[in-house]
Amino acid sequence: MQSIVEVMQNELWFYLTTVGLVSLCVGSFLNVVIYRLPLMMQKEWQSECRILLEDELKNSKAINNEQFNLVKPNSTCPKCKTAIKPWQNIPVISWLFLKGKCASCNNPISIRYPAVEAITAILSLFIAYTMGANEQALLYVLITWALVALTFIDIDHMLLPDQLTLPLVWLALIASIMGYTVAPSDAIMGAVFGYLSLWSVFWLFKLLTGKEGMGYGDFKLLAVFGALLGWQSLLSIILLSSVVGAVIGIVLLSIQGKDKATPIPFGPYLAIAGWITMLWGTELQNIYFNLIGY
Repeated sequence: MQSIVEVMQNELWFYLTTVGLVSLCVGSFLNVVIYRLPLMMQKEWQSECRILLEDELKNSKAINNEQFNLVKPNSTCPKCKTAIKPWQNIPVISWLFLKGKCASCNNPISIRYPAVEAITAILSLFIAYTMGANEQALLYVLITWALVALTFIDIDHMLLPDQLTLPLVWLALIASIMGYTVAPSDAIMGAVFGYLSLWSVFWLFKLLTGKEGMGYGDFKLLAVFGALLGWQSLLSIILLSSVVGAVIGIVLLSIQGKDKATPIPFGPYLAIAGWITMLWGTELQNIYFNLIGY
């Protein structure tokens, strides 16, 4: 009797259909993560502040003890707070069926919700089709799901939560030990150099200008890619993310009419560069070495 992995390897349609459907559902959950995780962190910080400043806050309002995590409470319309029924929460399809509006209050539902679901599915399907049914493809799909969440959280809050970046570092290191990616020595050096390279740039920039050019979450995200792809990939990722960030950042600031000094999140560009390098790292390195005549 064939195992599920063998079936997926032999039946491409079944493999891609499974990856696509699962990724759509995961994309729907990622919308919850993108919205709730920063709020959960804020509640935790506020709770810690209340504990530290208990004497000063005796007369403040009571702490809201309502359960709030990635599972509870159930999803509701952000405008009228009506609970969303299961058939109204089918990825992409429900948004199209409801014509992008709440079934209760008829207020518009942001197109970003189905966009996150579709992006998650498309990127996952591309990896599945390109790499086939194997452990490395599964690893890259998991990394992709986390990158989608990190990208949109950073866009919204200029924040890359440790709750997502640090587990990815350990996942990449464990994958290297199990032989799914680069050698463990390259992975460890990649994580260390990935973190320290941006950390060094951060402090050099701060000493020269007195300003902070990026956040610590960016160091940890580059450490993820260093652990996943090895220290040899770091230069390509840094160069590519800088180019992508400069081009997209300037375009967005121009469209939005903002000053060029306006802070922009660097995490999304690191995520884009790292994802591209995951799939075409060798080709990018060859192009770079050819350009410098090496």
